Amino acid sequence: MSLNPFFEPSTLDYELPPFAEIREEHYAPAFERGMADQLAEIAAITADPRPADFENTVVALERSGALLRRVVLVFFNQSGSDATAAVQELDAEISPRLAAHDDAIQLDQALFARLDTLHRQRETLGLDAQSLRLLERHHTRLVRAGARLGADEQRRLREINTELASGAAAFRKNLRAANKERAIVLDRAEELAGLSEDAVAAAAENGRALGLDGRYVLSLKNITNQPELAQLTDRALRERLLTAALGRAADTNGPLAIRLAGLRAERAALLGHPTFADHVIADETAGTVAAVEALLARVVAPAVANAERERAELAAAAAADGITDLGAHDWAYYAEKVQQSTYRLDASALRPYLELERVLQDGVFFAAGLAYGLTFTERTDLTAYHPDARTFEVFEADGTPLGLFLADFHARDTKRGGAWMNELVQQSELLGKRPVVVNNLNIAKPAPGEPALLSWDEVRTLFHEFGHALHGLFSAVRYPLFSGTEVPRDFVEFPSQVNEVWMTWPEVLANYARHHRTGEPLPAELLERLEAAGTFGQGFRTVEYLAAAVLDLAWHTVPAGVEIADAEEFEAAALAKAGLDVPGIPPRYRTTYFSHSFSDDYSAGYYAYLWSEVLDADTVEWFRSNGRSVRDSGEVFRAELLSRGGSRDALECFRAVVGREPDTTPLLARRGLL
Repeated sequence: MSLNPFFEPSTLDYELPPFAEIREEHYAPAFERGMADQLAEIAAITADPRPADFENTVVALERSGALLRRVVLVFFNQSGSDATAAVQELDAEISPRLAAHDDAIQLDQALFARLDTLHRQRETLGLDAQSLRLLERHHTRLVRAGARLGADEQRRLREINTELASGAAAFRKNLRAANKERAIVLDRAEELAGLSEDAVAAAAENGRALGLDGRYVLSLKNITNQPELAQLTDRALRERLLTAALGRAADTNGPLAIRLAGLRAERAALLGHPTFADHVIADETAGTVAAVEALLARVVAPAVANAERERAELAAAAAADGITDLGAHDWAYYAEKVQQSTYRLDASALRPYLELERVLQDGVFFAAGLAYGLTFTERTDLTAYHPDARTFEVFEADGTPLGLFLADFHARDTKRGGAWMNELVQQSELLGKRPVVVNNLNIAKPAPGEPALLSWDEVRTLFHEFGHALHGLFSAVRYPLFSGTEVPRDFVEFPSQVNEVWMTWPEVLANYARHHRTGEPLPAELLERLEAAGTFGQGFRTVEYLAAAVLDLAWHTVPAGVEIADAEEFEAAALAKAGLDVPGIPPRYRTTYFSHSFSDDYSAGYYAYLWSEVLDADTVEWFRSNGRSVRDSGEVFRAELLSRGGSRDALECFRAVVGREPDTTPLLARRGLL
């Protein structure tokens, strides 16, 4: 293993990991050495006979773990985007060991004593603002991790953290298996009546990729309401598809969710909080569970009222087809019909104008040039981690190199559902690193030689995830702890949601929305219908999101020691209590496939999308009406917020852009809730 590519920094441009050399067998030895090296580095800090100072303690802590950081960033990108059986096995083995490694550092009493001494002296150390914030954040992190607990409490905390890490890995593995097992396999193209030609071809290509040549496969997305439900004319198939989605991993992840929630509650109690949600939200911009509950409660009643009005329209359309029992599996289908009849807007008619490559180059990249002056050059000489992933070099307006952007857009059997951004190299002036970021989506791969045509929602996702990428690319901080998206969880979605504004910005939309065969622009009347549809369907979308946010909060506001007998019963009771047990609108995620809540770091934080949308909607109005050019506004947004990462208080960054406190009115107007 002397040739293990993780053992030395990459010599490639921007220190892009040397994917052409990395093999799965390199991970375990790199983790082993990386953890050992960092523990030795921490031991050197605590053994230093000199009095603690900022350089020999805080900066030394920031410099520690270079090898471990390299392998962690690469491995967990692969475990999400290309999780082979071997990678899943290593995930299950290494996740609890990494949790124990973190505990060994965060609960190191000698390290905490040095930080605590500096923290008490912080106002006399002469630190600049970013360095002072670094000291404060490290101190806060260790306190929140349990550094002040007694020996017995710390011992139990370590046990809990290890079991939580194992459970999260098991949740991921169970869900991947359930998604695969519950995929809908069909023998004839005719069974997919209603789907567009390209969608049928993609189902056939999916079948081929899964070793089912000649058959058609609808693989499950992580969300409840599968996109095909809006198009499939076969009602029985719609019901079959939704049933498959709703019942995923019930036997495995239901009991596991109960166990994970219980462990989190016990952990919070050890750390002095009444519930896990109280512990999490105390360190977010919301501050308190009560503040989150107040925002959600404000939106529930008008959202449900909107959804009931929508139901009446859909029921009338269904009755015309002889259906008197409108079900959850019918909702999207008849919403599409009502949209067509009322607004003469056919979602399938948009797809030919939304070809992936054009949306990327002439939409997403074009908008980044419009607002920030960026340009992009594909680097085919740089090998990515999977053949589907592409690498682009990003340049400033003056031609200065900025970083690398990797684009991995297509679904595959080894990729988890959903869409996300990862960092492969975190920007840091201290360590001399420039950013390398990746976006993962799950767009169905087209048949060879055919274009990938997108839905309107997939276009939105593309712009959204690139907003996260910009947050990483624009990072200009000194310390790794503050790099890119290292901000409060209920703030991190804000910049990505702002980036969605460009998908409908007239200059941008006109540039990318062109027919993939003829090059003709999106017809003006189709655009007018799209705009007229406006808030149509927002009742449904808001209710399904709120149901998931409330469900996440319910699981994590259960105090320690309270036993939950059945996950499905708990879920039903939580939704009923919140007034969100709306017939026909299941939560966007149910408990057993709620990865955000049980296997990712959004536990007690799924409310963040709505909380961030308050800031997002307000900022979009600022972009539209502040009197500056788009380019000048983009520079302000970049300089005051996107470049700051976690180096400044999040809401201070917002105020520096908009010039005032957040206003909820633009959010309520956007969602048709005024």
